[in-house]
Amino acid sequence: MPSFGRRLRFTAVAALSTVALGVGLFNGLAPVPGSASSHREAPLVSADPQVDGTDLYAFVSPDKPDSVTMISNWIPFEKPSGGPNFYSFAPGVYYDINIDNNGDARADITYRWIFTNHYRNTDSFLYNTGVVNNLTDDTLNFYQTYDLFRIARGVSTRKLHNALVAPSDVGDVSMPDYASLSAQATHSFSGGKGLSWAGQADDSFFLDLRVFDLLYGENFSEAGTDSLAGFNVNAYALQVPITDLTNGGDGSGIVGIWTTAERRSITVQHANGTKTFSGRFVQVSRLGNPLVNEVVVPVGLKDLFNASQPRGDAQFAPKVETFGNDPNDLPALINAIYGLPIPNCSPQPPIDRTCDLEPVFLTGLPGLNEPPVVQASEMLRLNTSIPPCTTSCSTLGVIGGDLAGYPNGRRLTDDVIDISLKVVEGCLIDNSCATNTLGDGVDANDEPFQAAFPYLGLSHSGSSVAPRFHSS
Repeated sequence: MPSFGRRLRFTAVAALSTVALGVGLFNGLAPVPGSASSHREAPLVSADPQVDGTDLYAFVSPDKPDSVTMISNWIPFEKPSGGPNFYSFAPGVYYDINIDNNGDARADITYRWIFTNHYRNTDSFLYNTGVVNNLTDDTLNFYQTYDLFRIARGVSTRKLHNALVAPSDVGDVSMPDYASLSAQATHSFSGGKGLSWAGQADDSFFLDLRVFDLLYGENFSEAGTDSLAGFNVNAYALQVPITDLTNGGDGSGIVGIWTTAERRSITVQHANGTKTFSGRFVQVSRLGNPLVNEVVVPVGLKDLFNASQPRGDAQFAPKVETFGNDPNDLPALINAIYGLPIPNCSPQPPIDRTCDLEPVFLTGLPGLNEPPVVQASEMLRLNTSIPPCTTSCSTLGVIGGDLAGYPNGRRLTDDVIDISLKVVEGCLIDNSCATNTLGDGVDANDEPFQAAFPYLGLSHSGSSVAPRFHSS
C-alpha cells in the first residue's frame, strides 16, 4: 500500500485538472442502505425524532483560526409550516458533543446542552400570539432555554444558564426579521472566548434521496436533485479556542469528536396526558462520521451502535475491515448491478479494507489526523494544527487536495456523499479519486451558509407552502 503522503500528493496534483462531475451513469450510486447522513437511520431513533442526530460538523473556524467550531444537527425533515407546535429540543435530555484528545476512545471533554420548555400562556394553542421581533417578546408564547456545561475529567462547569434558543420560523408575518431573531440566540461565555448558539436552521446536508426508488428510477432520471432542499433541522453550535480541546491531550493537536443524546431510562405516560421521566440516563443516539451507521453498520446492529461507546467499537471493526465481502455490502451491490470491481487492499480474496476504510472511519489517516497512539474507534477526527482553507477550497476535501476538509473534520460545504462513495469504491487504494466520477449529482447546499458563527444557513420560513426540490 502506498503511503498516505504519496496518495495525497497524487490527488493534490490531479485536482488541479478539470474533472467533470455532472450527473452521469454513476451518479445514481449513492449509498443504498439508508442515507441522508443520519436522517432516520436506525429503527428506534426514527420513532423519536427529537433525539435523532442527523449530522455532525467540526472544523477550524475560517474567520477565527485559533478556534474550533462544532455543529450538531437534530430532528430530520422539519417542514417549515409544521405548526402549531413546530419543533423543539427534548427537555431534560443530555445533548452532548464529546472530545477525545489523547486517542484512547474515551471522552476527555464533553459539552452538554440541557433544554427547558417555557409557555407564557397555556390557555392558547398558538406558538406565537403576535409579531415577534425579539426573543424576549411576550408574543413568543412558546420558547426554550438551555444550560451549557463543560465536563472535563469528571469536573462539570456551567458556562451558560437560561440561554435563549432561536425559535422555529413561523412565517414572514409572524417573524418579519428572522435573521435578527437567530442572531440574538448567539451567546458568549468564558469572557467572550466561547460562543454558543441553538435553534432552527436550514438542513445543511445535501444529496438526492431518490435512490430508494430502484436506484433513481432504474434509468437515473431521478438523480441530481437535492431531496433536503427546503427542510429545516434543529441545531446547536459551539465555538471555543483550540486550546480548550487540546490542553491536557497527547500534544498532537488531533481530536476525535462525536455527538450523543441521552434520555432517562423510564418514561411514564399518565392518564391526564402528562409524562414523567425517571431512572438513569441511557444513550439513545450517537453520530461521528457521516454514513457509518447508515451504510456500514447492518440494520440488526444500528440500535446497538446508537447505544454504544467508541471504546467498544471493536465489535463493529470487522464490518469496516471486510466491507464488500458480504453480498449485501454496498461495494458488492455495485459490483452485482454495474460490474465495478470490489476494492481490495489485498491482491487476493477475501476483501480487506484495512488500508483505506479503517483509517478513514476508525483511526485517522496516517500523516493527517491519526493520533500518535490510537484505539480504533468511530469518530470524526480533526487535526487542529491544519489551518482553514480560505481560497480555492475543494468540496471533495482531502481527496480533492484540500487538507482542511473531510475526512479531516467536516465542513458544511464538504460533499460527503461523493467523497464517501469514491472512498468506498477504492479511490485511496488505486489513486483514482481525481478521475472517479461516482456521485449523486448534488454538489452544493440549496441555501447559502453564513460567513460567521454559527455558519448554518437560515431556516426556511413557515410561509413556504412546502419544501421545494432544487436541482444542483
